[in-house]
Amino acid sequence: MPNLIQHLELTTGTEPRGTIIWLHGLGADCWDFVSIVKELHLPENLPLRFIFPQAPSRPITINSGHVMPGWYDIAMSEIERKPDEAGVRESQASIDALIDREVTRGMAADKIILAGFSQGGAVALQAGLRQTQPLAGILALSTYLTLADSLSIEKTVANANIPILMAHGTQDPIVRLALARSSRDAMTAQGYNIEWREYPMQHSLCGEEVEEISGWIQARYGKPESQILLAC
Repeated sequence: MPNLIQHLELTTGTEPRGTIIWLHGLGADCWDFVSIVKELHLPENLPLRFIFPQAPSRPITINSGHVMPGWYDIAMSEIERKPDEAGVRESQASIDALIDREVTRGMAADKIILAGFSQGGAVALQAGLRQTQPLAGILALSTYLTLADSLSIEKTVANANIPILMAHGTQDPIVRLALARSSRDAMTAQGYNIEWREYPMQHSLCGEEVEEISGWIQARYGKPESQILLAC
């Protein structure tokens, strides 16, 4: 097993039934979404493991070359242009390694969700759509599809039907709504079924969105066996 990227890890109960690998956005850090675990109000009978990776620090061209945590470089204000393919694929490999580690310690791949905000969401899509093991889903927040031209030849059969929830702010000045919509359409054209949500917000999350995310996560894992037996 290669050296893993720096990350935080927490569980909401013993014997977690699934793992959510949640990637932060440009300039943030691995603590950025830790607080959302409580905000999701997940039921006690759905213990999960949350992993929050830390992006490496790198110069970001659009920010005058300042060094900050980033999953890849961004060269232009039109963020989809001149993609940093090497950086994207390096980050993809880091997430693949976290998935492999989860599998080696007993978590089935189809119980693993990739989640991410902004740049982190772009990497979640990049890694999830190309992952050779079937995953539970991809949660792509305020983000877009990068390296779209290679998807048709790199997408995997294992995740051809992966559940994907994309959510975006209608007033987002960072990742334009038009770019997010065109990313959705590009994936739909490749056969993916996208659940799409828009909210009246900027480059952020809102309470209604968090509620939607919570329900979507719970749907990925279904009812635990104890609940099913009690319902019979």
